[in-house]
Amino acid sequence: MIVREHYLAKIRPFYDSDLIKIITGVRRCGKSVIKDQIEQELRNQGKPTLSLDFERLQVTSQISNAEDLVSYVTSRLGNEKTFVFLDEVQVIPDWNMACRSLRLENLSLFVTGSNSKLLSKELTKEFSGRYVSFNIRPFVYKEICEYTKQTGVSCSVTNYLIYGGFPKIFEFSDKDSVLTYLNELDRQIVRNDLINRYHIRNEVLFDKLVNFVLRSNSRIFSANSVVKTLKGQGQTASVNTIMKYLRYLEEAYIIRSIPQYETKAKRELRFFSKIYDEDVAFNTIRQPEHHYDLTHNLENVVYNELFYMGYELSVYRDGSQEIDFRATKNGKTYLIQVAYSIADEETYNREFALFRKLDQTNRKIIITTDEADYSTSTVTHISLKDFLMKEDLDD
Repeated sequence: MIVREHYLAKIRPFYDSDLIKIITGVRRCGKSVIKDQIEQELRNQGKPTLSLDFERLQVTSQISNAEDLVSYVTSRLGNEKTFVFLDEVQVIPDWNMACRSLRLENLSLFVTGSNSKLLSKELTKEFSGRYVSFNIRPFVYKEICEYTKQTGVSCSVTNYLIYGGFPKIFEFSDKDSVLTYLNELDRQIVRNDLINRYHIRNEVLFDKLVNFVLRSNSRIFSANSVVKTLKGQGQTASVNTIMKYLRYLEEAYIIRSIPQYETKAKRELRFFSKIYDEDVAFNTIRQPEHHYDLTHNLENVVYNELFYMGYELSVYRDGSQEIDFRATKNGKTYLIQVAYSIADEETYNREFALFRKLDQTNRKIIITTDEADYSTSTVTHISLKDFLMKEDLDD
């Protein structure tokens, strides 16, 4: 497994801090591997560590509540500061109270989990000033290349657009095995992490919503539009229910949303959001066999990569003009349009026309799979292959 230095470099300065280190992300994105790498670094320095994985029966059979957890950990502390790792600890009732108590002991506490309830408003208030959080995601393409170089398994850009970046899939040599794994992972996340956790009663409605949203990535949504779509499929639902279910999907890191930025009003339009899958595999496994939604997955992949690079993202609107991304970082703003190809004249004219009425204040970029350079004096064209290897848009 590769060393994911992109994340470790952010966590490392806090190793000795008394702040609670919270590491979150969708299931099977590699959180536990990063936790293991942190633990190994500390062990190599001669530091004492204690690790508890709450997905293991031998752990939960001994620890079932906050009091058990505090007692178990404190009874194993020595004179030297111990580095304690609690994996998927959110399954323990009142785990947050246990963490507050443990933080006062001679230890450094790391918490990992697959649900953003770890960072809910209540916990943010309770842990105010006492925690720092890090969000881990499936592999981006640079990480895939590093990993497959180690293993000798190839992964083309097209395969990335289809199957995404969940680390485990690169252990399988054939498409059927990859799809079997992804379908099982999807069932585990949706059933175990959502339906069971939130006690969802209308499973038919929830399943229809999940399938609709995940195969409709990279599109503008409103709760009202979803209600109308489901009604057209013979399924009635309230706006409040749809908003609640969408929130569940975000809390489990299955989807992410970005707002629209309206230039004339100089504000974000929060009633409409663009939704992206955490990994494009969630789209692919919901498509008919051999039908891959490469166009929308391409935009989704660009979103994932920009997010990884640290850009703050929104949809850019200027009157009737809409650009896929307004990306800001370090005081710089970029307007980015994504298209599968602009090789034919009609598509080229349509995509570049979006930029013509915009001022020259911000750098304009178009990303496509084309390898020929279609840059103009005002718009920079970047091939997807080159974009995926960038650490920053200015590279």
